[in-house]
Amino acid sequence: MAVCARLCGVGPARGCRRRGAAREQRRGGAGDSEPDTDTDPEEAGGGGGGSGSGGGGGGGGDEEAAAERIEGGRPAPHPAEAGPAGRAPLSLLELPPELLVQIFGSLPGTDLPSLARVCTTFRRILRTDTIWRRRCREEYGVCENLRKLEITGVSCRDVYAKLLHRYRHILGLWQPDIGPYGGLLNVVVDGLFIIGWMYLPPHDPHVDDPMRFKPLFRIHLMERKCATVECMYGHKGPHNGHIQIVKKDEFSTKCNQTDHHRMSGGRQEEFRTWLREEWGRTLEDIFHEHMQELILMKFIYTSQYDNCLTYRRIYLPPSSPDDLIKPGLFKGTYGSHGLEIVMLSFHGKKAKGTKITGDPNIPAGQQTVEIDLAHPLQLPDVENLRDFSELSRIVLEVQEQVRREEQEHRQEEEETASQPAAKPLGGEGAEGEETAAGAEGTTQDKAPASQPFVLPMGVISRNEDYPRTCRICYYGTGLIAGHGFTSPERTPGVFVLFDDDRFGFIWLELKSFSLYSRIKVSFQNAEAPSCEAFDEMLKNIQSLAT
Repeated sequence: MAVCARLCGVGPARGCRRRGAAREQRRGGAGDSEPDTDTDPEEAGGGGGGSGSGGGGGGGGDEEAAAERIEGGRPAPHPAEAGPAGRAPLSLLELPPELLVQIFGSLPGTDLPSLARVCTTFRRILRTDTIWRRRCREEYGVCENLRKLEITGVSCRDVYAKLLHRYRHILGLWQPDIGPYGGLLNVVVDGLFIIGWMYLPPHDPHVDDPMRFKPLFRIHLMERKCATVECMYGHKGPHNGHIQIVKKDEFSTKCNQTDHHRMSGGRQEEFRTWLREEWGRTLEDIFHEHMQELILMKFIYTSQYDNCLTYRRIYLPPSSPDDLIKPGLFKGTYGSHGLEIVMLSFHGKKAKGTKITGDPNIPAGQQTVEIDLAHPLQLPDVENLRDFSELSRIVLEVQEQVRREEQEHRQEEEETASQPAAKPLGGEGAEGEETAAGAEGTTQDKAPASQPFVLPMGVISRNEDYPRTCRICYYGTGLIAGHGFTSPERTPGVFVLFDDDRFGFIWLELKSFSLYSRIKVSFQNAEAPSCEAFDEMLKNIQSLAT
């Protein structure tokens, strides 16, 4: 901005100020390049004189100011350097307005308020809607219906400043604070609206079906006024709502007309409607008594919020070429609790599955499974695999091996801490050999050769339509607990990789099988700024769940 200001003759350079003061004395008043102090994007193209008024005097003064050439904030060039007509090069203000519109339109919208402070000429040019139409399109992907805004009296600058820029901090992925149940919200720019979409897993047990989604709130402009927030919860259409940005990476929503959530048939009708939407069936279709209790408990707990919720930002896991498969979000089967959303991420020789949605036993935010990528499992042939005791024997042997290795590692750390640092002969080479061997083993483990797979007899699966071949299996642990997350413990299990988009986990102690399928949705504004930020996010949601 300092360069632009010097080019315009209104910058901080002393020569500019002296020439500006001399001109003002000669003219007896302020020129057209009076500095502006506005900083709000909403004011970057407005205020300080409307379309029919100028800065200072009347129309004649404006024409005189526009006609006057403003010298640049630098010494006059040598006559030999002057143009053919013997005059100095043009200043920035002498460029054609249409060229300035193109230049200003290529700048980030957050820089335009500073540009408007340079002079009233720049401020007037920044009232051009073409500039803001381009910023809306390039920064937020808004391209449709912008030319039709004139009918409603809303400009592209209004859309940018009062809607997109104002609510930019709530765009992205969020997890609502709904006790143990959690959730997945994606706030996106949709046309001339900002909409919060709640994503729901498909109906149990169809794990390969696409995700379902419904709007919880929307924000839009009405006739140049401030943005309007509307609650979309319930079945009576949009109604008045409120959004408050609590702090960085956290915001809350509130419905101001909760009577729109009520149904004429009372709570029974509300429960039946919720059951059809949530589970795709009626209570009579669910014969398992424990499952009926869990469903009724979830309805009572979640409906009390009335869409008055606090949301905390979550990120998609960063990926690396060394990852076993692409990390991301998966939907998986969890017995009587139905389908839940899990985030798979890789951390060196470990992979973690973190719950984004949860249940009263293992709440959202907890690490449901952990995979030890350093310990692949060699499954027996199909006939022996049907024997649960054979699979259990293999897993428990690996579990004992992992315990010994961890114990040896702790002893080595204690010995190293008690002795002065010393570099043994050949240590570096030995370490290099070990690393190379580990890398070679990892490469072999990731070989895409498939092998037959079948669940052992006695292992319960909600979805019998699981793949009958797998790529590789690893030792892992799964988190189990009593109701209310009481007495949590990690128990051994088997991680089964079927393909790039599906994996499973056998819980030995529960004798149950969970099948996971990738969520194939392109979520916007969900990438983690760094690996450290993602790890911090995982810690935060786990601590909140605990």
